[in-house]
Amino acid sequence: MRKAIVTGAYGAIGKAIARGIARQGYHLTLVGRDESALSAFRDELASETGNDHITFQAVDLSQKQEIKAFVEQWSGPLNLLINNAATTPRTRTETPQGIELQFATNVLGYFWMMRYFSKYMKGQDDARIVNVASYWAGDLDLDDLEFTRRPYDNDTVYRQSKQADRMLTVAFAKRLRQDGISVLAAHSGDVRSKVSNSLGHGGWESPEDGADTPLYCALEPALKGVTGKYFAHRREETCRFSQDEDAVERLYALCEVY
Repeated sequence: MRKAIVTGAYGAIGKAIARGIARQGYHLTLVGRDESALSAFRDELASETGNDHITFQAVDLSQKQEIKAFVEQWSGPLNLLINNAATTPRTRTETPQGIELQFATNVLGYFWMMRYFSKYMKGQDDARIVNVASYWAGDLDLDDLEFTRRPYDNDTVYRQSKQADRMLTVAFAKRLRQDGISVLAAHSGDVRSKVSNSLGHGGWESPEDGADTPLYCALEPALKGVTGKYFAHRREETCRFSQDEDAVERLYALCEVY
């Protein structure tokens, strides 16, 4: 049975993504910080889909050590990793390690999950990593990733994090290609969610609409072997951020330091 992980699994889009994966019969692990929310959604999802192979793991994805502990207790191969977890607090917040929280969760969380889980994906048929990104991306400053110099505005910080996710998709695609692992980025649509509400954007699409392109990138047979690409509305789009190879490599190197 193919195994999948979905992070941020009890948010609006995360739930819709998880439903799509569960319906395909994957052994699915739901990941997020709130154990009670994970447990409740696991039960709901199993009842709704008839998939009895759904588990959950409470992990704070802003914490490197929690991710590493999760990785080390993983059993067997991994075929699909969907990085979806995100946060966007309205005021600047730091992790216990002193890392700005959006950068830690939205960027380093993706980085650490890809870096440490890829060892379980090597050699698996059609192994894929899907990074839930956004068209709402930009403002990256490689000299101020944690907004210690710039004024903190959660919208600007979020845009930076989504640009970074698109760039890291290319960086990891380059590194994991030889292991047969595809890495794709997907725009998730304008959905009313905790994140969009915090940004003041609202949202007009359904969670299912938001999950459609991430699920397309995860499950579409025609995308087998396609890697390092960005998709929106089920179409490959040119990602101008990913074309700056020097910036992509510098971002990867900066993330390695944490």
